[in-house]
Amino acid sequence: MTVTYAASYAAWPPGTDPDLLRRDVARAHEEFLSTGRPPRPVRDVVRDSWQRSLRGGVDPEADGPRSPGLGAAELRDYRRQHPMAAVLPVVRSLLVEPAQDSDQLVAVGDEHARLLWVEGTPGLAARAERIGFVEGAEWAEAAAGTNAPGTAVALGRPLQIYAGEHFIRPVHPWSCSAAPVRDPDTGAVIGVLDLTGGDHIAAPHALALVRATVAAAEAELRLLRLRGVLPAAPAPGTPGALGPPGASGAGARLEVLARDRARLTSPYGTVELSPRHSEIVFLLARHPRGFGADALAARLHEHESARVTMRAEMSRLRRLLGPQVLGSRPYRLLLPAATDADEVRALLARGAHRRALARYPGAMLPGSDAPAIVDAREELDWALRRALRDRGDARLLLDWLDRPGNHDDVELLRAALRALPRESPRGPVLRALLDRARR
Repeated sequence: MTVTYAASYAAWPPGTDPDLLRRDVARAHEEFLSTGRPPRPVRDVVRDSWQRSLRGGVDPEADGPRSPGLGAAELRDYRRQHPMAAVLPVVRSLLVEPAQDSDQLVAVGDEHARLLWVEGTPGLAARAERIGFVEGAEWAEAAAGTNAPGTAVALGRPLQIYAGEHFIRPVHPWSCSAAPVRDPDTGAVIGVLDLTGGDHIAAPHALALVRATVAAAEAELRLLRLRGVLPAAPAPGTPGALGPPGASGAGARLEVLARDRARLTSPYGTVELSPRHSEIVFLLARHPRGFGADALAARLHEHESARVTMRAEMSRLRRLLGPQVLGSRPYRLLLPAATDADEVRALLARGAHRRALARYPGAMLPGSDAPAIVDAREELDWALRRALRDRGDARLLLDWLDRPGNHDDVELLRAALRALPRESPRGPVLRALLDRARR
């Protein structure tokens, strides 16, 4: 079967001119961000990843990943228990040591594209710090857009990302080749191996070298298992399965922004909740001490306290999540749970307004009319709008106003007009929108 370049996972088609290709993908990236439609010359794997990045709210102007990295102590503990630590000597022997005089970095990541080790040319490592390509950083697509380690993990296969094929503009000077590492017993992705540097990292031989090193690493894992040095892998979704700090193992994560059906991820798996269960789990995540049936019902229904109905609902939810996640008397979550709304609040509190807006794809549980949910939704929306207004950053204000449903935000239309240069071509458009909103 012949594989066309459009469907290829390699960056350079045969006989390519890297300089010409760099210009082509840069133009395609600009066109995609302007129109939302990926141009035809872009590879399918890149086009699809750009679309996922855009839908996920990744900021193409961000300086690096939007997720905060792990602290030194947390990273040290996490690396110690991760199976990729066992194959680090193989990776160093085959990739790091032979390339000490080459201008490249070797990154070893986990199954979520979090970078556990980044080694290589010191000068290049210092430059990589400016885009957040450092140990402990999360480079999953949801955090950093299209990139080789994140997209390789998302697709479960080796690939290359060349220059402007990266979704985030500050990463365009870089190229990378990456391949996932799979558990020899279960076949599940347990890590990723990445080579990062200049244009030469997108050449065919770079991906071949990464794939060969991955094969050696997987063989080493199999040998260590047979010798009993490494324990057998836990089945995915079972207690004890390894996950990133703060998302599994010790706690849970609830996604509620721009979703009517929340998604809960815990050490016991991922489940999409019904609208009513979404409201309940969100309230329990915000109130770790829990609620009785009457108190919970009062927060969900404005004029009634349906104790019997609430108990039946909680019984169904407990069967869905399991007794290890949901407790009773009072109803409460038995794992610490963070929400994506919490992450936006934390970024606002730190003054990271650009990252906060990038992490805010839309309103919290927008279809809910439960009183406590409406209050929480309006509180977060108000906090974000106030931060944007007070900062007065024209680009952030335009980002907000360009989102669906925000065109008639009178307060931020005024703030954007104050922040824009007098000669900006957006000025007349904003004034027209403001006049229409007033009418």
